[in-house]
Amino acid sequence: MRLATKMARLGTETAFEVLARARALEAQGREVIHLEIGEPDFSTPAHIVEAGVAALRDGHTHYCPSPGIPELRQAIAAELSHTRGVAVGPERVVVTPGGKPIMFYTIMALAEEGDEVIYPNPGFPIYESMINFVGARAVPVPLREERSFGLDVDELRSLVTDRTRLIILNSPQNPTGGILGPDDLAAIAELAVERDLGVLSDEIYGRILYDGAFQSIATLPGMVDRTVILDGFSKTYAMTGWRLGYGVMHPDLAAQVSRLVTNSVSCTATFIQWAGVAALTGPQDDVARMVAEFRRRRDLVVSGLNAIPGVRCAQPPGAFYAFPNITGLGLHSRAVADRLLDEGGVATLSGTSFGCHGEGYLRLSYANSIPNLERALDRIDTIAGRIRRGG
Repeated sequence: MRLATKMARLGTETAFEVLARARALEAQGREVIHLEIGEPDFSTPAHIVEAGVAALRDGHTHYCPSPGIPELRQAIAAELSHTRGVAVGPERVVVTPGGKPIMFYTIMALAEEGDEVIYPNPGFPIYESMINFVGARAVPVPLREERSFGLDVDELRSLVTDRTRLIILNSPQNPTGGILGPDDLAAIAELAVERDLGVLSDEIYGRILYDGAFQSIATLPGMVDRTVILDGFSKTYAMTGWRLGYGVMHPDLAAQVSRLVTNSVSCTATFIQWAGVAALTGPQDDVARMVAEFRRRRDLVVSGLNAIPGVRCAQPPGAFYAFPNITGLGLHSRAVADRLLDEGGVATLSGTSFGCHGEGYLRLSYANSIPNLERALDRIDTIAGRIRRGG
């Protein structure tokens, strides 16, 4: 069959490609330490699993309303009102099978050919992919190490034109672990109101923050009705395989996004949504333990990377990624990542997997055990030494 030309504009997520290469090496008997996939290595908390199993046994195996079951939408609204400090009702909530659909649906609903969407670079690759897919122009705003991977608001302002429809934010951020501070958020909110822009705020790592309190741009004056909050259960509750996410937005937009849900997936699996209710309303001790362990791992990895000649790594304040600068090794990022996998058995991602401004960096997920991280650091040190010696 002849493909539509727009398929050529659709990107991918390199993490899954590297995972496939790593699995192929493992099938040949090689040992690989996986630092490529952004997935908590913990089990889903037991009370959440039990809620999902109970929902199956209780017959919650049929269709439900496209935007989600009322109980979960209410629980999400209550959670957002509590954690973000802004009152929202369930009519603003749309539940989806994972967080990515909120990216798809928001960009599809708000941008079309000739429009422009500003997105962070380096940033999650699906932003740029979907902007291009709908025919809009993807406009990158660079995230630079010298600004702790926060964006330059003056530079952002210079990128806004009469065709700009949407600004995408991600804090804490993938791949850098950086955050947007209160001053930056306030300036971005002022710009959005002044230029009548929508904001897609990807807050999927909002609970994985090591210092200070999380702040959403939706809490700022004039922003609750022009912000789409993207969040979900994958990272916070180690529920990646459950595929459960949501968006919180103006009720009129929620109605349109619900139509997109109806046209694409009909609804999100009902029994999984009941597990989501248990996650939000049940004990949060497991979340606190996971974040504490991520902090231990972060400290180990950052310290270990900074001890390797030719490598330097800023300490990320959120998420579970390290984004070391490897320019001192003298090779392009992809070449270093390839050598780490092929020679060292350490699966990482090139910074360019997250956009052109990721050149000179690698992304390492420290969602792995301390012993594995220690062995990975030893192997990275060995390969870096070979590279420095020209070997």
